[in-house]
Amino acid sequence: MHTFETEVGRGKLTIETGEMARQADGSVVVRFGDTMVLATVVAEKRVKEGVDFFPLTVDYQEKTYAAGKIPGGFFKREGKPSEKEVLTSRLIDRPIRPLFPDGFFSETQGIASLLSFGSENISDMLSITGMSCALMISDIPFDGPVGAVRIGFKEGKLIINPDLSEIEGLDLNIAVAGTEDFIVMVEGGANEVSEELLIEAIDTAHAEIKKICKFQHEIREKIGKPKRQLIIQETDPTLEQAVRNLILDKVKECIVIPDKLVRQAALDRLRDEAITALNTDPDKNRAKEIAGAFYSVEKHLVRDMIINENRRADGRRPDEIRKITARVGLLPRTHGSALFVRGETQSLSVATLGTADDEQKIDALEGESYKRFMLHYNFPPFSVGEVKFLRAPGRREIGHGALAERGIRPMIPSKEEFPYTIRVVSDILESNGSSSMATVCAATLALMDAGVPIKAPVAGIAMGLILESGKPVILTDILGLEDHLGDMDFKVTGTEKGITAFQMDVKTAGINRAILTEALHRAREGRLFILGKMIEVISTPRGNLSPHAPRIFTMQIKPEKIREVIGTGGKVIRGIVEETGVKIDIEDSGLINIASNDEAAAMKAKDIILGIVAEAELNKIYTGKVVRITDFGAFVEILPGVDGLLHISQISTKRLEKVTDELKLGDEIQVKVIEIDKQGRVRLSRKELLKADQ
Repeated sequence: MHTFETEVGRGKLTIETGEMARQADGSVVVRFGDTMVLATVVAEKRVKEGVDFFPLTVDYQEKTYAAGKIPGGFFKREGKPSEKEVLTSRLIDRPIRPLFPDGFFSETQGIASLLSFGSENISDMLSITGMSCALMISDIPFDGPVGAVRIGFKEGKLIINPDLSEIEGLDLNIAVAGTEDFIVMVEGGANEVSEELLIEAIDTAHAEIKKICKFQHEIREKIGKPKRQLIIQETDPTLEQAVRNLILDKVKECIVIPDKLVRQAALDRLRDEAITALNTDPDKNRAKEIAGAFYSVEKHLVRDMIINENRRADGRRPDEIRKITARVGLLPRTHGSALFVRGETQSLSVATLGTADDEQKIDALEGESYKRFMLHYNFPPFSVGEVKFLRAPGRREIGHGALAERGIRPMIPSKEEFPYTIRVVSDILESNGSSSMATVCAATLALMDAGVPIKAPVAGIAMGLILESGKPVILTDILGLEDHLGDMDFKVTGTEKGITAFQMDVKTAGINRAILTEALHRAREGRLFILGKMIEVISTPRGNLSPHAPRIFTMQIKPEKIREVIGTGGKVIRGIVEETGVKIDIEDSGLINIASNDEAAAMKAKDIILGIVAEAELNKIYTGKVVRITDFGAFVEILPGVDGLLHISQISTKRLEKVTDELKLGDEIQVKVIEIDKQGRVRLSRKELLKADQ
């Protein structure tokens, strides 16, 4: 077994290899504090016949034993991946995928397994570093290494790898991955921070990443295996030239067709024509080679047109945003709805309001928690003119929904301000680039249409990059074609004040600080432009909720009174619900939410609860019932569960020999509170009221 150590941020990073998972092509155990991750990689030795792409699969899995827990549910074992596991799998995949060499087509699988969960809250970052290191010491071709850290900003300070105790209240929380020279991935959320702070945070993270990459190089030099020979099948230059001669001018005409489906259909026909014309050898099928050469021509022409002509496939300039239209309130029975259209991308977003019973329970290694704001993203096949089976949401859909949710979450009012559970569903009806950012815009409009008092509207925009011969061109509001053929996918959400979420993936070796800075400032310009278009449709949240939404009325009681409202075995609260038909949620703090579409019923329930928890007030007059008689006086119930002593001397204006000379059990009388002692005991007087009447 080999053990290596280095300092990262405020702690020690340890990498061990040679003891666990020894039959994998590469395996390491990465440790930081009490958190340990096993990262393994295996690549098939042979390439499957006909494979012309890189089949990489990356999975992250959390073992509940890592936190000393037994899984919930009937089967008591880990089941399908949780949303966190899916998102972390994507987080690991994205920075390492671009660093495999072109032409490497062996099926490859990386698995990161959380073995021990500590308060460091760093398993995702360790998984990226561990996967990179496992690849570095293996025989698998890999142009790494990659390092990763999480960086937060709180109380004016940047924090490397904030732990669980520091996560709450961070104004910035991003994951950054990179090589020694470049940043290759950034993802995270923020509370309306500036572009300058984001850049400073990424710079700070990159300084630590460089140390991690250097550390991996040292490990590779000491124990790394020789890399397997990479056999690259070169395209026949004669065939490639024949394809260019045949279709070059026609492709130039096709790529400037503005309509996506028309453009793609024209290119598909042209590709098929090239295959028919040039695939003439009866002994060798060269259709894939011809299609590959066709793709190379298309990619070169699209990129060349942007670089040299400053013109994009749909005719826009690099900094130009597509036409935007939007509508709100288009679905009559929903609580809030919006259709946001940008070019050929459409998001139909619908907001639904619920009660505390609708909150999502999260059973994670960190402990149980409840989620009251959810955003779900769906991408049906018809949105891109395809026919596919409808399945459960895939990794892409979960990732896009999480990004949009992260962008809007800082603007959601607190539970005290707006005691509703909020769910937004974004159905993508048409897609040609940046559907996740259209989701942010549509969801914001739907929330305002539903009357959710968000702190500020949020817009999102996707940026792209074409980098040829060191000459970068940044693209605002990218098309699907530009995402596919470009070098960067860069998404930013935010308000007029600042950034709320950020995601960047690079398809080249990485980007430098200058490009990142310009892209961020261009994204701000685009974001503000889109916000202006959104505000033209609806500028502030509606003052009233939909008539179809539940009404929630809040009240605060003393926590010690909760059991009186609930009653023995829940008898009292069940009685209130049965009598009024409302839904009642009581929190440990004493906050009570009463939900009903009938305001009168809600007010009745509120009055009943007030009667239960009410306390006697000094000098206040009550109508009470005599519930007990003693020699020295009577006990009068003035409120439910609240009795006061009416001394014999305070019953009448005349002297009484016996209490029963004036009162009997069950009598209803008016009394005045004349004293409440330190123990909360109440003394009453009837005599004072009788005197006043005389």
